[in-house]
Amino acid sequence: MTALREKMRKDLQIRNLAENTQKSYLQSVTGLARYYHRSPDQLTVQQVQDYLLYLSQQRHLAWKSCNTIRHGLRFFYRVTLDRPATEFYLPCAKEPSKLPQILSHEELVRLFTVTSNRKHRALLMTTYAAGLRASEVTHLRVSDIDSGRQCIRVDQGKGRKDRYVPLAPRLLEQLRAYWREQRPPHWLFPGPQIERPMSRDGAWHIYVTARDKAGITKAGGLHLLRHCFATHLLEAGTELVHIQRLLGHTSIRSTLVYLHLAQERTAATTSPLELLELPSPSVH
Repeated sequence: MTALREKMRKDLQIRNLAENTQKSYLQSVTGLARYYHRSPDQLTVQQVQDYLLYLSQQRHLAWKSCNTIRHGLRFFYRVTLDRPATEFYLPCAKEPSKLPQILSHEELVRLFTVTSNRKHRALLMTTYAAGLRASEVTHLRVSDIDSGRQCIRVDQGKGRKDRYVPLAPRLLEQLRAYWREQRPPHWLFPGPQIERPMSRDGAWHIYVTARDKAGITKAGGLHLLRHCFATHLLEAGTELVHIQRLLGHTSIRSTLVYLHLAQERTAATTSPLELLELPSPSVH
């Protein structure tokens, strides 16, 4: 399996797939090999199909998780093993995906103010104010904050695309207060080793800790702040196409889900962060 894993890893890298996608696809094949206790190149299509059925019906994995595994296995057999006709199937999802619960302005204020840690507060506010994915906010560099142009550069976001998002004045205040205190040299939010960025798990833990401390019971992790950003912009009257560009969506269909989340529209066009009544950065 070691030689096959290395070949698959190179196949994934040469196609420039996202780091998280590479990891998921490799784990998919590892899980298959462990299930049968055999090298996956010795398994039949039917055996792989039976494994997917086992994940769905006996382990009760979510359809989305099973589908990710299916794509990983299909890549392995089609590309790494050069069997282009290989295909696997999953039953259709039994129920539609649930829409995320959106935090109210009051809940966001509580979330941002319950922690006295400037770094944690700055990370949460940046995620919301710029509508960033976890991998994007954790890989921000200090140099990506352009106060002169009032924008944030998102370097190589999902789909290997760069984009710029507005830098809200209130967020800039928080980031300056954080920088004066901790002076991160390169990564805006470094991990335990200052020369490396914070991990996605580390950012998720910061959100969950603040959420629980704030008494927020709505489900979801750090990515919920990105949903809140888009929904609140839509409620403030921002055009859907503009939100699409800010989020870095390739297709407008990915952005249309926020039409179902938005409750009402107003004439406001300011950053959603500016609508929150937050204390001064000097307040802990």
